[in-house]
Amino acid sequence: MTAGELYDVTIVGGGPAGMYAAFYGGMRDMKVKLIEGKSELGGFLHTYPEKTIWDVGGIPPIRCEQLIDWLAGQARTFEPTLVFNQRVDDLQRLPDGTFRLQTDTGELHDTRTIILAVGRGITEMQKLDIVGADRYEVENLYYTVQDLNSFANKRVLISGGGNSAVDWANEIAEKGAKVTVVHRRDEFGAMERSVSRMKQLTDVRTPYVLQELHGEGQVIRSVSIKHLESGEVEQLEVDAVVISHGYTRDHGDILKWGLQLGKVGLQVSDHAETNIPGIFAAGDCVSYPNKVKLIAGAFIDAILALNSAKQYIDPDAYDMAYVSSHNEKFRALNKQLYSSHK
Repeated sequence: MTAGELYDVTIVGGGPAGMYAAFYGGMRDMKVKLIEGKSELGGFLHTYPEKTIWDVGGIPPIRCEQLIDWLAGQARTFEPTLVFNQRVDDLQRLPDGTFRLQTDTGELHDTRTIILAVGRGITEMQKLDIVGADRYEVENLYYTVQDLNSFANKRVLISGGGNSAVDWANEIAEKGAKVTVVHRRDEFGAMERSVSRMKQLTDVRTPYVLQELHGEGQVIRSVSIKHLESGEVEQLEVDAVVISHGYTRDHGDILKWGLQLGKVGLQVSDHAETNIPGIFAAGDCVSYPNKVKLIAGAFIDAILALNSAKQYIDPDAYDMAYVSSHNEKFRALNKQLYSSHK
């Protein structure tokens, strides 16, 4: 297939970093394309749409699904080209110094610069490693929480110890559920305040693992949990089981491009530069000193990457965009906004 028009920057990934980079690229008057492997913007945020997010600056507590809508709307402000259901695999440097990306569909995308915002890659939930567990997925075995109200006043067992497990435990308990949390370690990988609240609201069992499911047909009626030190097994009656054991990650062939890896992702400079000139990276996929692993940190990464891409194309360009209150790009948009509120 032949490639289409040349873009200033192509963003790979449609999570928070990718969405904000698309918006900020418009602020910098760049021709922007965003390629997302799934069918919609939002990235990993779609794994917990019902969670309440507190730590995005200037925004009151907000459900994750609403935050996705707001970020996606902002990303579309300057009408970037959005490409869905394509995973970027191959990279070529063309004779004129530009890049050609090829996706798993065979389509080609030409671009002057690239921003990798692939987050955790294409993720798949880690399923429960118990024979026959899949038959309960129709009724009351869950790998994500879509509707908190469906757990109200029920007996719920949650297996896991990360952010999602702790947050779900707290939010389900607040719906009047009797929640038991099972984790193989005494330490939890979540914010201290959330862990403290979980210990107040729920029955925390450590170090325990979920050993067996007992059910009738497609419905779990009880579970067996095992203490890892004593070997003692206890049976608990339950109405629902929520599994939060993490995710597998697949970045496709991107990691074969010769990009330098850091401790937990792509190694970048303090200007979001990878070791390949013209390729920048932002969000959960990057590693650098003092990396902030919050959504707010992804926004900063996106700004740094976009500014670096702009100066890669035009070394004389300003090192950052004007703030929105002084940016000419918003003059017409402001008029539309204010006229609609009259």
